[in-house]
Amino acid sequence: MSILQNKNFDMQDRARKRIPGMTQLLSKRPDQFSLGVWPGYFNKAKGVEVWDLDGNCYIDMSISGIGTNILGYADPEVDAAVHAVIDAGTSSSLNCPEEVELADLLCEIHPWAEMVKYARTGGEAMAIAVRIARAATGKDKIAFCGYHGWHDWYLAANLSSGNALNDHLLPGLSPEGVPKGLAGTAFPFRFNHPEELESIITKHKEDIAAIIMEPIRNEDPTPGFIKAIGHLADKVGAVLIVDEISAGFRLTTGGSHLLLHDLKPDIAVFSKALGNGYPIAAIIGKAIVMQAAQKTFISSTYWTERIGPTAALATIKKHRDVRAANHLISIGEQVQEGWRNLASKHGLALKVTGMKPMSHFSFEIDQPQSIKAYFVQLMLERGFLASNIFYAMYAHKEEHVKQYLDAVNDAFAEITKTIECGDINKKLKGEPSSAGFKRLT
Repeated sequence: MSILQNKNFDMQDRARKRIPGMTQLLSKRPDQFSLGVWPGYFNKAKGVEVWDLDGNCYIDMSISGIGTNILGYADPEVDAAVHAVIDAGTSSSLNCPEEVELADLLCEIHPWAEMVKYARTGGEAMAIAVRIARAATGKDKIAFCGYHGWHDWYLAANLSSGNALNDHLLPGLSPEGVPKGLAGTAFPFRFNHPEELESIITKHKEDIAAIIMEPIRNEDPTPGFIKAIGHLADKVGAVLIVDEISAGFRLTTGGSHLLLHDLKPDIAVFSKALGNGYPIAAIIGKAIVMQAAQKTFISSTYWTERIGPTAALATIKKHRDVRAANHLISIGEQVQEGWRNLASKHGLALKVTGMKPMSHFSFEIDQPQSIKAYFVQLMLERGFLASNIFYAMYAHKEEHVKQYLDAVNDAFAEITKTIECGDINKKLKGEPSSAGFKRLT
């Protein structure tokens, strides 16, 4: 397949002039893959296939809508439910009943939860959860591990130290524009390092409003870590918030914390997979904590529209009926095993991480960003959207994995040969992949 596009790159040039940073989401910026090669824009998406602006069709074995399209693109059941409410009207001066139905369903799936608030994106949902925790406790400070979005409360961690967030998925996050008065209100600790949280608690125990964590990301939590989190939250009267924005619905129907019996949150936050690509986020929690939302002001017009809750209800129903999580785990396991076997076959130093439905690998050799870009380029030529990340969708089938791994085999062979010749950058048709957050000019 040719990767010489015109309309795609013309659109990127237009976007550079009109949109700061080219896109609305860092993870979809073409420089995160290979600027000058990655198509960047789509015209159509269905199942696991994506068509770019020049009509090229790819099998998507990359970020799958950055984890939103857990069932697959344009899922027929979800889209049918959405089409029906579009025809009936998506907003009015009254509220939609679907938001109550979804609240009932989320609390049924998570029996510890009693009340629900909604938003439409993960970052704002986390900001709501933090506001509720502060209102419920009357305290200001937050201890957290993991990546939790772009809002001031989170980036405040980098006000005191410019690299405090570097171990939390994205390095180089600048706190420019975050009020300097928020310095000293957010404290990061590393996953599976309860001693770091204990140190934060020792210094700030009278002021900790919330302890926030992802239940799982690149590694499984240790039993000792989970128990320590709960003990320390109880000790200081902090609200325990579980961020399920990425992990939710990957390993089971609902939050992954349901599989961790010692993890008993006060609030859990969902987005991404909840609506299979339609904007919806949910903050679920215990009534004694959630009622604090009425002591502060949390309100927005578009949190009341009908499409998001409707899509979530249809997504959850299908996800549960087809046992989608089992399939996601199986597909992810096949991909991870394929990466490892093919890296060994071709003598490539490769580190594979992540929960099976959200898999990652990294090249542990010189010029990893150039090698990643070359991999992206080679896979595009073979008809795949692919990077060092693979997010499984229910629409991915074993035949897609086989075709993909056949292409990875060819790409790894070519990469090994090129490394031996020492001319990796000469092979690039675009630019090396960017690492982390930086300004795009």
